[in-house]
Amino acid sequence: MKKIILLLLVVLANTVHSQNVEFVKENFANNKDKFREAKGRLDAGDKLFVQGPMFYKLAVYHYFAANQFNPDNALLNFKIGKCCLYSSNKIRSILYLEKALKLNPAVDPQIHYMLGKAYHLDLQWDKAIEEFKVFQKTLTGTDAESLSLSNDADKQIAECLTGKDLEKKPVRVFIDNAGPEVNSKYADYGTVISADESVMLFTSRRDNTTGGGVDPAINDYFEDIYMSTKKDGKWTPAVNMGPPINTNDHESTTGLSADGQKLLIYIGKNNGDLFESELKGAVWSKPEKMNKNINTDYHESSACYSPDGKLVYFVSDKPGGLGGSDIYVSAKDEKGRWGKAVNLGPSINTQYNEEGVFIHPDGKTLYFSSRGRETMGGYDIFKSVFDDKTKTWSNPENLGYPVNTPDDDVFFAISASGKHGYYSSVSEKGLGEKDIYMITFLGPEKPMILNNEDNLLASLTAPVKETVIAPVIAIKEAQLTILKGKITDALTQQPLEATIEIVDNFRNEIIASFTSNSSTGNYLVSLPAGKNYGIAVKKESYLFHSENFDIPMTAAFQEVVKDVALSNVAVGNKIILKNIFFDFGKSTLRPESTNELERLTKLLNDIPTLKIEISGFTDSKSSAEFNLKLSESRAKSVVDYLVKANIKAERLTFVGYGKEQPIASNDTDEGRQLNRRTEFKILSK
Repeated sequence: MKKIILLLLVVLANTVHSQNVEFVKENFANNKDKFREAKGRLDAGDKLFVQGPMFYKLAVYHYFAANQFNPDNALLNFKIGKCCLYSSNKIRSILYLEKALKLNPAVDPQIHYMLGKAYHLDLQWDKAIEEFKVFQKTLTGTDAESLSLSNDADKQIAECLTGKDLEKKPVRVFIDNAGPEVNSKYADYGTVISADESVMLFTSRRDNTTGGGVDPAINDYFEDIYMSTKKDGKWTPAVNMGPPINTNDHESTTGLSADGQKLLIYIGKNNGDLFESELKGAVWSKPEKMNKNINTDYHESSACYSPDGKLVYFVSDKPGGLGGSDIYVSAKDEKGRWGKAVNLGPSINTQYNEEGVFIHPDGKTLYFSSRGRETMGGYDIFKSVFDDKTKTWSNPENLGYPVNTPDDDVFFAISASGKHGYYSSVSEKGLGEKDIYMITFLGPEKPMILNNEDNLLASLTAPVKETVIAPVIAIKEAQLTILKGKITDALTQQPLEATIEIVDNFRNEIIASFTSNSSTGNYLVSLPAGKNYGIAVKKESYLFHSENFDIPMTAAFQEVVKDVALSNVAVGNKIILKNIFFDFGKSTLRPESTNELERLTKLLNDIPTLKIEISGFTDSKSSAEFNLKLSESRAKSVVDYLVKANIKAERLTFVGYGKEQPIASNDTDEGRQLNRRTEFKILSK
């Protein structure tokens, strides 16, 4: 009998506890003072709550105080849950929404919708689907709003099904917080990086924003751009870039050139426009608004440069697109102006929004965020590869879980190597409202290699179980070469601002042109695999320097550091013409030599008094007589080309040195290749 009475008391207590307690003074007659205080906090929270999501994080502090006094009010629990859904503590909303539903199932028409979103964010797929379906049943109207809400619930159910599938096949990654040097207690996001990961720029809403102002429209600090550099493998403490990059308005990062010398900026004017700034020595130029082919009266939100700097991809919600916000591309003309923008079409854009566009340094792999594809919630990050032969983009591929989550995953950037990606995410374990994270892509798991005896033993003792095959990671090692270094004066060793031309030797076409930094002499260029590149470093009053990189399509990623010391035009100075090519064992100039020969011709035309010697060299293979004759014949072929280009013959001398004067060992293929060369030396000026 005692057990029955005790059980009834427990049931009665739970029933009482589950009753909705309205926030009226009659329910708190014995505690009027505390009720008055709690009601004041509730009213203060309501005044902020009705102003919209931007004010929820302020409203919720008042609500928490009121909830301490009366934790059993259904509507208050619902409002706290809704506020949490728009904060960095999204999962916390479940506790309050569940309680609100328990206290009063009719607390708000959207209770099941909000609870579905909360379960969705917590990867509780089946619960979320159930709540969305219950919500749809409450939509009895046939008006446009009800239809829109029902369609939205359908989309989120589909996202749950996608998420359920992706969670079963997680990609192999590490995801690490970028740390307190980068992140703050405020919102940090919009990461852009140089191709070699030496520079990181990002956007933040911190209290040291330029001007120190708060935007009343969003009740938060104005956005500013911050910078961190990598030293000894670690990011340095981020600093506000200050004027002229940052102003009293909103500025946010959208794109950074591969060499870190040009920056694309979003500024909150005219509904949001895109601007460009360039690093001149150690100082960034004042951002200049991009032309009308990029900016419109509508919202242009993000952009990125192609690695050669000749294209800009950007996002706009201007009319004529396929959805809300679409991705467009514009090419730079011969005068350096951005041309008419072209929509990337339905292979990339959808009826919903696309955002956060980023092109990899290989020039063909596009990363972007989309709401309109098979996402697991909100924006997911996708990648698509451009086929240069068919001029089409591949079907976008979801980067998978846990890179993508049920929340919005936007503004993804990846290093040239493809090993590290950067993006911002909201986490209760983060340092602030939104933090920047580094993703390390591990690639497919390597199979265990056993000897025959171990294989036999393993087959006899292994339990029978279902085989699970790890998915191939969406990010593969990039097929490109990063060439970087410093350009200096050979005599003074001071940094030089020089022009670096990239030539496709097979097409005899200059495909890109860059400038080294005037303060540091640093340069960086991206060389996608599949081409034979001629590299020419030029500066007025200096001899040009050339390099050759033949990068087959199968070549793996590599980072090459090449410092270049330019020599003045002085008697006795000489350079190796690394992009002069001959057929094997012959002296016939190959077509790929054209650009190098034209550079030499220009030098001789620019300095009409210059007299030079063209020298030919071979490796040690074959007889000394053959090598001497071949080297002389090759040097003569260069002189003949120059004479045909109207350079006077009396200014030119050719000499063959054969296998003499080697610059490397003849015992290796690499050494012999270096010894087979053509040089020119200044005889007089």
